[in-house]
Amino acid sequence: MRRRAVLAAAGSLAAAMTVSTGRALAAQTVGPVLDHRVERTYDGTSYTDLSAQVSAVRGLSTGTVLATCRTTSRNPAMTLLGVSNPLEPSSEVFLGLAGGALQFVVRDRGAVLVNRLTRTMYDDGAWHTFAVTVSGQGTTFHADGRPVLTLANTRFFSTVPGLASVNVGRNVDSTHPGGEWFYTGGIRRVAVYDRVLTQAELQAESVRVDLADFGALSGILNSDTPANWVITGDSITHGALWTNGWRSYAEHFQERVRWELGKPKNTDFVVDTGVSGATTDDLVAAFPQRVTAFSPRVVSIMLGTNDVATPGIGRAVYRANLVRLVDAVRALPGGVVPVLQTPNPVDLARWGNRTALGDYAETMREVAREHGVVLVDHHAHWLAAHGGSVPTGLLGDGLHPDQRGHLFLAHKMIRDLRIFDPGSRVCSLTVP
Repeated sequence: MRRRAVLAAAGSLAAAMTVSTGRALAAQTVGPVLDHRVERTYDGTSYTDLSAQVSAVRGLSTGTVLATCRTTSRNPAMTLLGVSNPLEPSSEVFLGLAGGALQFVVRDRGAVLVNRLTRTMYDDGAWHTFAVTVSGQGTTFHADGRPVLTLANTRFFSTVPGLASVNVGRNVDSTHPGGEWFYTGGIRRVAVYDRVLTQAELQAESVRVDLADFGALSGILNSDTPANWVITGDSITHGALWTNGWRSYAEHFQERVRWELGKPKNTDFVVDTGVSGATTDDLVAAFPQRVTAFSPRVVSIMLGTNDVATPGIGRAVYRANLVRLVDAVRALPGGVVPVLQTPNPVDLARWGNRTALGDYAETMREVAREHGVVLVDHHAHWLAAHGGSVPTGLLGDGLHPDQRGHLFLAHKMIRDLRIFDPGSRVCSLTVP
């Protein structure tokens, strides 16, 4: 996989929050010691010099760096905040984005003390709030009010001697006195605190707050700890027959996670337990065999296409089954994360017994909202992307996605979990 950084990545992580020891409590402030609240669009050459405020940050051994920004750029390195020694090469504390991923770097005269990127990506053009907290217990990356990556490393500003330059939108050192790693996009705020903000404080400072389950999913994707993913459903998930020898959406997702996200993730296992003809009743009954047996960390459920045509499974039963399945997933040991995926729309001219499928998709949306479940809404996406019409060209028989339809499903799932990279083979794949 193409690496997404200009610096060598290092370190290990686990999905956990850190607790601050901070500086002596008497020395801590309630608010930020540096707080730049000027919304500005940076064009890849512009920057804001805050070097007059360097004394507020350079002695910090613990604390929080926070930034609110948006971008669609995938430049290999873009600075949100660069605090550096301008008289030495490669001596800085850097918070930025690299190829869409969040990156935090600490270097001292070329020695890389911290350099880590998330696998989750944030180049979607939406406003995001990022924070990196450093305490005596480690370093934690936060995105939109949720922890998404934790390192054992405790290096912060005080680690790098001679810090004298503070810039929003660029980094400065002796080999790049005019700046490097310029930012392209909007930055609304950059702040530094001399203490580790609590999760409640980080959420209060964020422009949006992700679902707790979404933060947990991001933590699993960013962790090097192996995770089992169970993707279950009916014949659509099964990928039976109509893929015409191409990969199903579950197989595309497996390639993206197990290979393209880098070698530590190839010990994740993606298990497809979709069964042709299955309903939510069937999955409830076979939950131990199809889910529990694989000790998952994530369980994805796409069902409804058969429920809608099965006597005795009306919307009330379908809803109750979905709630039961979500509760069963969450009751598994280890904090397992459920994901719901609405089924694709079908050609009702050919499948008249599925006319209520849109209503079942709406029921799944309601369950996701009410229970805080991550939802990948294929049904709405297929219609919205095709002018409100069912794209029959993505269906093999008017109901089952063909190879093009499965790739369309996979790309939506990958985007919604924030691991879409247009440079990857999976994400750039087209089916002739």
